[in-house]
Amino acid sequence: MKLVRTPAEPSATPSTQSARHTWKLLVVDDEPDIRELTRFNLRGFRFADRDLEIIEAASAYEAREVLKQHSDIAVALVDVVMETDDAGLRLVEFIRKELKNPMVRLIIRTGQPGMAPERQVIDHYDIDDYKDKTELTAGRLYTTVRSALKAYRDLRTIDLNRVGLSQVLDAAPDIYRITNRSLDQFFQGVLTQIVGLCNLSDSSFISTMGGVIATFEDSDITVQASSGNLASQERFTEIRAQCADTIRTGRLPEGLRKGAYVVPLLVQRKALGFIYIEPTHELNEADRNLITVVAQQCSSALENLRLHIDLSQSYDHMIDMLATIAEFKDHTTGSHIQRIDQYTRLLAAELGSSEDEALLYGKASRLHDVGKIGISDALLCKPGKLDAAEFAIIKTHTTMGGTILAHDHFLELAREVALHHHERWDGKGYPDGRPSREYQLVTRIVSVVDVFDALVSHRPYKKPWTPQDAALEIRNNSGTQFDPTIVTAFLKLFEAGAFDAIIQSAQREDALPEALLPAIQGA
Repeated sequence: MKLVRTPAEPSATPSTQSARHTWKLLVVDDEPDIRELTRFNLRGFRFADRDLEIIEAASAYEAREVLKQHSDIAVALVDVVMETDDAGLRLVEFIRKELKNPMVRLIIRTGQPGMAPERQVIDHYDIDDYKDKTELTAGRLYTTVRSALKAYRDLRTIDLNRVGLSQVLDAAPDIYRITNRSLDQFFQGVLTQIVGLCNLSDSSFISTMGGVIATFEDSDITVQASSGNLASQERFTEIRAQCADTIRTGRLPEGLRKGAYVVPLLVQRKALGFIYIEPTHELNEADRNLITVVAQQCSSALENLRLHIDLSQSYDHMIDMLATIAEFKDHTTGSHIQRIDQYTRLLAAELGSSEDEALLYGKASRLHDVGKIGISDALLCKPGKLDAAEFAIIKTHTTMGGTILAHDHFLELAREVALHHHERWDGKGYPDGRPSREYQLVTRIVSVVDVFDALVSHRPYKKPWTPQDAALEIRNNSGTQFDPTIVTAFLKLFEAGAFDAIIQSAQREDALPEALLPAIQGA
């Protein structure tokens, strides 16, 4: 995987940008002269290409209000004796325990060391340094503040990496049963790690410059994760064409910002996307190598997603083929299978299933009558009532369906539906005669919607019922044939009109001339 570096921009750009982003230093002291002297001694201070912004507070109380407004203060110089003899120490406890801010570097600076002995303060308070005001010359103050800022920057970088790693680890188990949700989390975690690695951030900690992970989808470029000002459509539009051309042609882009990097996401030598970053400083070789490794992990995730999509599509095609075979075999049921799918998904969602679960249930429901492949056309299309022997043969479509679907574990849910959708709540159904409460939710849902759709549809042996009469029949069999909870949810949706479009499709099919039904239903 090749890392492409863009040409540098004029050197004026970084200083122009960094002027907008400063390190914040809080000076807490009740002596105006001390605050003024601190400001004077730190004039012109810069660290990591950023200026110093000094914020003053004349008391611990005032400092608390400032800290609530500025969560990104990097260093605080805190006097001990102010409105009370231990006001500064109480402020330290407030910062660490109430604000729960472990990042800001706290430096105790006192002119009365006898009031707060150094060892006692160091041992009992979470501070980072202790200074007597008399020893803080201009040079010592410079060194102290610079060291504290460096520690703050490094801690924030570590924390960004921790957050990114946490997101990646949370998403990793789902990469192999991947969903769009887990992939989004994975990419955002990866980008967060790169942000920490490259000292980027979308907060004022380092810079509004950031990064983006994007993928190619046909002729489109889709953002999978973004940070900093690259999250805006305007900024991404500015760089995406140049990045895409760089990946596709291998030519270095022109006009991108100084130090920007483009890393291709390659799967089998084919570019599926890119990582684009705008670091605030020159990256060393180790950083670039690590970014390349991260890009390879992104590429692996994309490959897993492609394989998942291929497998999912193959599964869908297999279900569609089996369902189509069942429709060709029993053309008297028309588009019954599609309608059962729609009913099932709506009812599953009403009962609290997730969108993914409802979709899976709908697919499984499509194969509920696949066993009719093994039933003769004469019985399936018989216009009159079946005798006991004929009905016994019809009932075998459940066990035949279970046998057909038993050869692949991906079809286990569909197998249960096919085998047990004629079981009853009171245990008087078939083929096993066990209470339907023992079976999964989708099986009990299909038991209800299968009967309802059969009642409102034309059959060789009966005319369609009105939807109201069919719904009443479902209600009357609640607690005997059907799960009462599912019946309640079904009737709620029915009365709200949620099923109207599905019912109308059955009625339109019934209105067709009977001679045309087999041709249309088999199409």
